[in-house]
Amino acid sequence: MDKSKRKELQEEYKQIKTFMGVVRITNRTNGKMYVDSYPNLKNKWLTIQMQLDMGRFANAELQRDWTALGKDAFDYEVLEEKDTTDILDVRWETKQLEKKWLERLQPYGEKGYNKPKPTTNE
Repeated sequence: MDKSKRKELQEEYKQIKTFMGVVRITNRTNGKMYVDSYPNLKNKWLTIQMQLDMGRFANAELQRDWTALGKDAFDYEVLEEKDTTDILDVRWETKQLEKKWLERLQPYGEKGYNKPKPTTNE
C-alpha cells in the first residue's frame, strides 16, 4: 500500500465517530437486568454474546442464566449513548453515566445481576 493511500485511510478512520454509553441486558424469564457501561459501543452486543456463549462473561450469575436459558431469553438495550469526540476522559464520563443508571434502575438482588459497589465517604 502506498503512503498516500495509507494516509487517506488513516484520515478516514479518524473521522469515524465513537459512542460510549450504558447498556442493559434483561432476562425475559425473570425480569432480572444487568447494567454496564462501555467506552465504545460499536459491536458491543456481539462481543458480549460471544463472551457469554464461550462461558467467559465477568458476571457469574448472568453467565449461569445465559448458559441455562440461551440467548433467546435475553434482550439487549442501549440505555444512553454519547459521542466521545469532545470528551477528554471517556472512562470517567462512562462511569458517571453508569452510576446514574445504576441509581435509577437499582439492578441488585432480585431485580438484577449487578452487585452494589461499596460507597466511599468523601
